[in-house]
Formats: sequence, C-alpha cells, structure tokens
Amino acid sequence: MDIMTETLPITIKSSDDLIDQISNIASICNKLEAQLNFHTMTANWYGEEENVLLINFQLISINEYNHPTSSANQVFEEALADDVRLLSSTNDLVDCQVAITLAEFELIKQQPKILSGYLAKKLTKILNLIADKYQLEQI
Repeated sequence: MDIMTETLPITIKSSDDLIDQISNIASICNKLEAQLNFHTMTANWYGEEENVLLINFQLISINEYNHPTSSANQVFEEALADDVRLLSSTNDLVDCQVAITLAEFELIKQQPKILSGYLAKKLTKILNLIADKYQLEQI
C-alpha cells in the first residue's frame, strides 16, 4: 500500500538561491504546504474530485524575479502584485512565482523566527487572489 504518493493540490518549492540564503526555508515550505492544503480543503476548494485546482508556488529571490533566466523559457501571464506573477494558469493548474523582496529578506535575516508566519500570510493573501479568479471561497 502506497501512502502519500499522490501530490497535494498546493505545492511550495524554493529556488536553490533562496535555500542557500535561508537555511530553514525548505522545512518551512513543507509545513506551510500541509497547512495551506488543509485551509483550502476546509474552505471546500476540492468538492469535485475531477475539478481540483492544482497550485504550484515557486519561491524565488527578488533578483531571480527581476532577471528570469532565459533557459526557463516561461511566459508570464499576469502579475498579481509587484512580487507575484502567474506563469500560467488553466482551469485546473496555476503556476505562480513569489519573490522574497529585499526588504522582506533583510527582515527575515534580522528576525529568522518570523519567516514561517510571514510566508503563511503572504501565500494566504495570494491564495485569496486566486480564489477570486476561480470563484472559490476565501481562506
């Protein structure tokens, strides 16, 4: 019996650049992934199993955001904020880049304990923008 082989509807990945700069960001992303999937589940985002919206968050540095690599060959569909953009979205998939701004990075470096709460608030705000776009309940 394979347990946990299915991908969760919301995934959060950090760029190698951020992982190098913020040591615990990968473990915080794992915790937030579980938390945000739970919140969206309780908001009934997954009522119809065949129509589950998959959301892939990619956390990147502001430098990566401002200077995307040409090898990525990605088309940007829409900016949700100065530091958030949709790479692509369909009826059932949203790829979203979220930058850690210089001000956020400095604050996180000075007070590492705020990272989890700060990212939770930032990603929740983005999920609510996505909820509006797809007529889903806010979390």
